[in-house]
Amino acid sequence: MSRSDRLQRWLPFLSWPRPDLPLLRNEAMAGVTVGLMVVPQGIAYASLAGMPLITGIYASMLPALIAVLFSASPRLSVGPTALTCLLVSASLTELAEPGSARWIELAMWLALLSGLLQIALGYLRSGWLLSLVNAPVLMAFTQGAALLIIGSQLPALLGLSGGWAGFIAQPSIHAPTLAFGLGATAALLLARLLPKGFPMVLVLVVASSALSALIGFEAGGGAVIGDLPQGLPGLVLPTWPGWDTLGQLILPTLLITLVSFLETASSARVDSRDRGQRWDREQDLIGHGLGKIAAGLSGAFPTSTSFSRSALNRFAGARTGWSVVFSVAVVGLALMFTPALHHVPMAVLAAIVVAAVQGLIAPRDFVRVWKVSRVEAGIAVVTLAVTVLSAPRLYWGVLTGVVMALSHFLYMRLHPRIIEVGLHPDGSLRDRHLWNLPPLGPHTYALRMDAALDFATANDLERTITLHIVRHPDTRHVMLIAHPINWIDATGVEVFGTLRNQLLAQGITLHLVGLKLPVERLLKAAGHLVEDPRLRLYRTEAEALQAAWEEPLDASGAKPETAPSTSPA
Repeated sequence: MSRSDRLQRWLPFLSWPRPDLPLLRNEAMAGVTVGLMVVPQGIAYASLAGMPLITGIYASMLPALIAVLFSASPRLSVGPTALTCLLVSASLTELAEPGSARWIELAMWLALLSGLLQIALGYLRSGWLLSLVNAPVLMAFTQGAALLIIGSQLPALLGLSGGWAGFIAQPSIHAPTLAFGLGATAALLLARLLPKGFPMVLVLVVASSALSALIGFEAGGGAVIGDLPQGLPGLVLPTWPGWDTLGQLILPTLLITLVSFLETASSARVDSRDRGQRWDREQDLIGHGLGKIAAGLSGAFPTSTSFSRSALNRFAGARTGWSVVFSVAVVGLALMFTPALHHVPMAVLAAIVVAAVQGLIAPRDFVRVWKVSRVEAGIAVVTLAVTVLSAPRLYWGVLTGVVMALSHFLYMRLHPRIIEVGLHPDGSLRDRHLWNLPPLGPHTYALRMDAALDFATANDLERTITLHIVRHPDTRHVMLIAHPINWIDATGVEVFGTLRNQLLAQGITLHLVGLKLPVERLLKAAGHLVEDPRLRLYRTEAEALQAAWEEPLDASGAKPETAPSTSPA
């Protein structure tokens, strides 16, 4: 690898194309489009995380810039996301008061710890560990989290005084807040009929701010954003939280890292496919981990990849990371105009959050999983229920789903599909009992195991063959269709040797068909494939069946009148 390649490996932004006027014009248009969407969304998501609203803007600047400079997917929009912000809020609920100095410091620690974990996974090339969460579990957890997000925003959206608890104790609705909330929700829903790049969120924020100031909404008891600090964020170092508190942040850190990476993966795969390149998972882990650390040192909370903003960036014509640089510039410029956001009703921010996450609720996804696997659909339903019922400890939902999914996986590995095969009229070897086929030959047991031969499956294979021989003592030939066996471990080698010796002692010939080279080498090294009249190897099913026709697999020695027509299964 040349020095230039090594530099680009560690500093991916060096591979960006040199900027010229047409490129910069194109990237600026995309960056401004996304930047105008990031500002109101960042403020809304900061509210969801229980953080000062200005930190939503801070989390959209330096973290986004660092992430795009050091990641392999330059067109992703990094910053606050609804799901990550909910996880921050849920993780800290029992540790501090929302918005307090302690809360802010713990959120910063979540960003730092999650960032360090992602960087470690990237450098150790261990991103595969995050793939332990399968699609149904992630889908169910996401939908459960979306329900919780909507539930948390409804009091502000509907103008319920004192939140749910206050409303239950003394029902009261602030009518102007309700009007702003429902009006903003309706506007955002109707915005889907407009062109995709139309900055409806920004228009809504500006219009609601002007209307709020005009009617004296704040003076009438309405909740508004209020005053936001001006100027760029500075370097902030959180104080040491103590080992006990740090231990309480471990599970939330793991969950935030997992969910954040899976959000990144959903966008990065699309981006890589559009650019015709292979997705560099490890480099994105490193780049986005550095972005999280930048968020923590900016006084903000963990960031992630927004699928909707990344899609908008591509739709707006972005081709390189320069679009994200322009987007960050727009966000930084917005810090000069924070007084203009003073009168924006909090109900409008709640509507922005609800509109962003309501698309995550898709009951049809459960129906789709049910059609594929009822067990996995059941796991998904349980994951959804535990996620909602365990709030604010949302990690129990994911942990429950992961444990159930892995248990199902282990059960399937420990119970491999082993079938007796027969010759189908189309010439292939298929499940004899499913297709009502005759045995492959007199005194012959032909079977196929669709799994590796290892510690999880070897005993099942041995038991299946042994039971057949006990029930059919006249068996003289065992044919194992071995091409699905692509791996064998020490236990598999040992069990194979025991099985072969057992068959040899009973005068039964073992026929191995389609044995893969790695498996064959290990069995030869163990001395289990030495030349013997009772052991025969065939490369293909057709070769084995042809041999069976030339030398019938029975005790009588009689040949069939015609050779079977064969084709590989």
